[in-house]
Amino acid sequence: MIHTPDLIISGLYIAAIFIIGLWSGIRHQQKTKNNNNEAGEYFLAGKKLRWPVIGLALFATNISCVHLVSLAQSGFDTGLLNGDFEWMAAFTLILLALFFAPFYIRSGVSTLPDFLEKRYDRASRDWLAIISVVSAVLIHIAFSLLAGGIVLHTLFGVDMYTSVIIISIITTIYTVVGGLTAVVVTESIQTVVLLGGAIIMSIAAYTKMGGWEPMVEVLKHTGQLNKLSMLRPHGDASGMPWYAVFLGYPVLGIWYWCADQTIVQRVLGAKDENHARVGPLFCGFIKILPVFIFVMPGLFAYTLAQSGHLDISALKSVIDGKEVVNSKGIYTLMITQLIPPGLIGVLVAALLSGLMSQISGALNSISTIVSYDIYKRYKPEATDKKLVSIGKIAAAVALVLSLMLLPLLNNYESIFNGLNDIIAHIAPPITCVFLLGVFWEKASAVSAKYTLWIGSAIGVVVFVIGKVYPASAIGSIPFMMMAFYLFVVCLCLQVVLSYMYPVQHTKESATLYWKSPWEPLRGVAWSGLGSYKVLSVLLIGIMAVLFYIFR
Repeated sequence: MIHTPDLIISGLYIAAIFIIGLWSGIRHQQKTKNNNNEAGEYFLAGKKLRWPVIGLALFATNISCVHLVSLAQSGFDTGLLNGDFEWMAAFTLILLALFFAPFYIRSGVSTLPDFLEKRYDRASRDWLAIISVVSAVLIHIAFSLLAGGIVLHTLFGVDMYTSVIIISIITTIYTVVGGLTAVVVTESIQTVVLLGGAIIMSIAAYTKMGGWEPMVEVLKHTGQLNKLSMLRPHGDASGMPWYAVFLGYPVLGIWYWCADQTIVQRVLGAKDENHARVGPLFCGFIKILPVFIFVMPGLFAYTLAQSGHLDISALKSVIDGKEVVNSKGIYTLMITQLIPPGLIGVLVAALLSGLMSQISGALNSISTIVSYDIYKRYKPEATDKKLVSIGKIAAAVALVLSLMLLPLLNNYESIFNGLNDIIAHIAPPITCVFLLGVFWEKASAVSAKYTLWIGSAIGVVVFVIGKVYPASAIGSIPFMMMAFYLFVVCLCLQVVLSYMYPVQHTKESATLYWKSPWEPLRGVAWSGLGSYKVLSVLLIGIMAVLFYIFR
């Protein structure tokens, strides 16, 4: 339980975000209410976003309460290993900046399903719209609500559902009223608060342990020095050897960062192509931090517990005569034992920032897809005002569905692994269709349609078999390698179908693939360090050094 001053700080933060979100969104809409693009202003902020806001908003939408809670849990359980998901993201953000963002901006699309129709056909657009809404509800909202509910229940002692419903309603109101402008403004603020809170926790854990060397000594003494390794050998108990990271993550990452509406919507609202390129690269540099401020505190928590400086008895239970630690609550335990009163309120505000930013970003993308890609198809004469209204209704319905999924998702032992397990079965066909669509001239509309349909069906079947028969050959495949195997199946399927049903390009689709890998690098770039080319090379260099150090 937390003290009254911390409770006041948390309450004031929620109120401030609520007011700022409403004010920024309503103010933007009043400024633009007399133009002829009401829907564009609401869903894409009038396409006026600059690179710093895009980068911060991308990071805030990605980093949620799930990351604060589950990355600390993974740091406690397996060490720095799951930090691979954070650092590998930098490479997929480079792909977004160099290869995908230019097409999105040039084609003038409002949604990624819209882009898929321009490159392939209407059937591909419809399928991606459905998958995008489902994934936003399940992955971006429901899992965030679960992580937030666990933390709020532990800290405040209130029912998990009551706490997340209150936060969700507050977030939904300013998101629905203010549109994307409200989302990106609040996300920028929340990113700063979230990072500040995470840094406070990192410093507290580091100080309590007495520094890096004492932590390493504890790992040596307990025979857990491999917890410092991010690139594990073949046969590692985690199921994530180094080759699984480099083969499996790109399948997940390209879908998440380059082809998921919830994430890419910030890029679609960019002022111009350079802002659309530099924004993701800026986010890529920020993504260096999570390993040190989200994962590392969990590792310190492990060594603190081993050395008697952190009491984890509240997390222990006996199952089948064996003592186990429910590490889902490790971050909350660290807040209550390592952070002094007064600063606890800041940590709670950081957790709420992650929760609210994730919900607001997902709700806005859902409302955009439902309005543009589903409703407008059947009602092409719909006015902008009607599209905005439908979008608001869709956001409210999505929130209710997400709340209903919480009991089911709570069955996962690890929130982070549960999240990525689901993504591993959703992502392969979408990643395949986008990659071949952008890089291969011969990728045909028919091949894309059937790859999305068949690939998604295979993913669902494999997922069900793995859960119903976990001891089977399919059930024993780690999710990272499963993502790679499913991607290879989809790749072969689309290539074969493209030769069976040759492409018939339209005037528009003929401009939406790169003629060579070097073509995107010929785009006009800002001079000096602001050049997307320079920033890309710099980011690749930094990530290579970091992976070498923590190999």
